[in-house]
Amino acid sequence: MIHKYNCVRIVPIFNHLDEASMALIREKVRHRQLDKGEYLYQAGEQTNNLFVLHSGMVRVFRLVESGKEQLVRILQAGDFMGEWSLFNAGHVHENYAQAMRSTSICMIQHEDMQEFLKEYPEISLKLLGEMSRRLDQSEKQATQLSTEQVGTRLAFFIADQVQGDQDQDIELELPISRKDIASYLGTTPETISRKFKDLEKQGLIQQISSKKIKIPIVDDLLLYSE
Repeated sequence: MIHKYNCVRIVPIFNHLDEASMALIREKVRHRQLDKGEYLYQAGEQTNNLFVLHSGMVRVFRLVESGKEQLVRILQAGDFMGEWSLFNAGHVHENYAQAMRSTSICMIQHEDMQEFLKEYPEISLKLLGEMSRRLDQSEKQATQLSTEQVGTRLAFFIADQVQGDQDQDIELELPISRKDIASYLGTTPETISRKFKDLEKQGLIQQISSKKIKIPIVDDLLLYSE
């Protein structure tokens, strides 16, 4: 069972509030449990909730004209989605949101969030900051897809997964499968496998397992150009 306190506490747009304010928000939280492979929503559906991941992992993707999946983002504990419905009544989803493992979701209805935004303007600022960050990420992804070779895109993707100030001899567990990496980078799993081998041959990474790699020097990855 999800503890409402933890659900609100872990979200950056809420965790700066005082205890009394968070208590009011927790009273409006509803919960949903998703099994692996279950959809939170699908393209064409309309929802009026802000969704917060309490635990688990959700992939957000769209279907392109060819029918292939294009991965948009991966969401983990503390992340949220559905924010567009807060500013656009009747918003219809263009993407799919699917659980990658057993996932716990906290939901806050559109009307309740509107009241919170009026009562606590700082939530609006946090929310807009996160939306701006996502827009920047989407633009960066689109630019890379149109201008960078697959090997370069993969090198940047790997480097982006490094947390903190680490720069040498890093053991990194990739957050998603190579199939999903291929979808995110707009290529095929076979091509991604080849590019992993190319990066390893050049000494930029060492493959420990299918999801775990070692990075000798992160800056070398960032400077790599195919």
